Amino acid sequence: MKDTYFERTHFYGRLWMGTTFILMLLVPSVVGSYYDAHPIFEDVLKGLMGVAPIFWTVALIEIITFTPMLGTGGSYLGFVTGNLTNLKVPCTLMALENSGYKQGSKEGEIISTIAIAASSITTIIVIAIGVFMLTPLTPILNSELLKPAFDQILPSLFGGLAVVYVSKNYKIAAVPMIFMILVFSLVPSLASAVSMFVPVGAIIAIISARIMYKRGLI
Repeated sequence: MKDTYFERTHFYGRLWMGTTFILMLLVPSVVGSYYDAHPIFEDVLKGLMGVAPIFWTVALIEIITFTPMLGTGGSYLGFVTGNLTNLKVPCTLMALENSGYKQGSKEGEIISTIAIAASSITTIIVIAIGVFMLTPLTPILNSELLKPAFDQILPSLFGGLAVVYVSKNYKIAAVPMIFMILVFSLVPSLASAVSMFVPVGAIIAIISARIMYKRGLI
């Protein structure tokens, strides 16, 4: 029965991931063909060079680290719906902790899938409400009074995430953080290419963590 469950999960998971991938490419292709507005290949390539390395790096890391946490069904569902780090993984870990089941167990597989499905539905509902309320709320959101707050949304979001992860692994985070602070302080113009330094920071973190582990510091 267990083998049958995993076989069917893999079958439908691959099917829906493939379908989602096709739809992601099909929608802009159809819209571009209808309006006869196709992007210039050189511009697309130039844009990808700035963002693709960070997405490739993050995708590889997430697949390796998150799949054991999310389980088979949860992994397919989570990677299709996205937002794993901020939503899906925390929901899964909290659900497993509250239920008392372990990652990788039969019960944990079911709990993680339910948690990710519930968080996905909640996200869709919240986004739908936001879309319908966007027009009436636009004057309020664009007001000068709230502008300073909205300018700090991304810094506060990533700052909050940084506090969580840095507090758990402050020794490992210290070296790449110091390196990045020095680099961008000495050469401020590199801020426009910050995404290119994510893999660099990851490599520095891995090397420094390895050295500290060998010396018994972590």
